[in-house]
Amino acid sequence: MTINLTLAIVIAALYSVGFYLLMQRSLMRVLLGIVILGHGSNLLLQTAGGPPGRAPMLTTARPEQMTDPLPQAMALTAIVITFALTTFLLALAYRSWTLLGHDEVRDDVEDRRIQRLERRKVEEDEEEAA
Repeated sequence: MTINLTLAIVIAALYSVGFYLLMQRSLMRVLLGIVILGHGSNLLLQTAGGPPGRAPMLTTARPEQMTDPLPQAMALTAIVITFALTTFLLALAYRSWTLLGHDEVRDDVEDRRIQRLERRKVEEDEEEAA
């Protein structure tokens, strides 16, 4: 089985753009990143399925002429998961917009407090060592 170079570049571009958007602080960009990653995953699964062939029915074709149904089933599952995650993120962004007026993800206050404690501990250890 060979893969088309153009298809490999498109899949790589979809994954890189999706991961880039996923690392942003805006929930709408995260949502777009999830959707683009879902499309990249579906394209990868369909590419992994190989060339098109006959339906996988035992009486209609020989086994070497049949397509593998597993990548198609996995692509359908990926579509459902992407749709569910998209609706969840849309609800989260809407709630954030109505409560705060923006959809930016804020840092957790507890995480900042723990970082300050860790920084103080490292500074105290350096002072004791000196």
